[in-house]
Amino acid sequence: MMRPQDLLQPRPEGLYCSPGDFYIDPVRPTPRAVVTHGHSDHARSGHGIVLATPETLAIMTERYGADFAQGRQPVAYGERVDRDGVEISLAPAGHVLGSAQAVLRWRGFTAVVSGDYKRRRDPTCKGFEPVQCDLFVSEATFGLPVFRHPPDTEEIARLLHSVRQFPERAHLVGAYALGKAQRLIRLLREAGWERPIYIHGAMQRLCALYEDLGVELGPLEPATAERGGDLAGEIVICPPSALQEKWSRRFADPVTAFASGWMSVRARARQRGVELPLVMSDHADWDELISTFRELPEALLWITHGREDGLLRWAELEGRKAQALRLSGYEDEED
Repeated sequence: MMRPQDLLQPRPEGLYCSPGDFYIDPVRPTPRAVVTHGHSDHARSGHGIVLATPETLAIMTERYGADFAQGRQPVAYGERVDRDGVEISLAPAGHVLGSAQAVLRWRGFTAVVSGDYKRRRDPTCKGFEPVQCDLFVSEATFGLPVFRHPPDTEEIARLLHSVRQFPERAHLVGAYALGKAQRLIRLLREAGWERPIYIHGAMQRLCALYEDLGVELGPLEPATAERGGDLAGEIVICPPSALQEKWSRRFADPVTAFASGWMSVRARARQRGVELPLVMSDHADWDELISTFRELPEALLWITHGREDGLLRWAELEGRKAQALRLSGYEDEED
């Protein structure tokens, strides 16, 4: 009988596919890598051949330069390629632009390595598509019942209400530069915000790349030092770290906000000095993780990089086979 470990094994470099001789999201340079998405804990430079979606390869080129790998193999969603008898395809993961689940088929066995994923609508990327499988490898970033994220529209409405309530103050919104910032901008546009949105210099290149890849973001302006005192009533998006840096002091009495799933933990908001916590995540919350597992009723579950214990207990109560897959080197970009 086919065993999952005959196809996939955790190694220090990452999750290794032995029959196909490649790694998925390796944390160290490897000869052959499949990369699920462009966040730096999953997409690293220095590999031999990198297989990923065209969007993820474009993001890696923007972040690391044209020589980030010795070679690259773009694979569109649904396209199938062969690696030494292992069939590889990519399915949308709904995490950020170009994010994918790696679908491996070998000797009648199907394994899906989901990378990072979310289940709610995101206007900047294709939504998650479940793939029936024998093994599903899932993250567990928000794998506790306490994590139930509110609708994005409610959080955007809270931000816009604060802008109307405090027109004399700029609103500085911390958001991760890849994925979260662009999603936040698109949601603001859908909510009717047509004025320019001001962005930190660290956001400019990735926002420009999103536009080049077909994601319209509307008018964006740089949040320069000269404009700092003139942005009352405006929305400024910056990396979360910039909220604590000298850069933020150019704004007179700003409202500090932070868009992250961790903002449901009020102690974290207080520790960061966040006045307006916005609970917005690019990861699945507890209910979305559970609903995903239920959509894949035949799959053995491997749970990794997150809060595995809660999901393992749920699986035990549901009579599902599950185990922790403790891969190292993966951090939560929202934290």
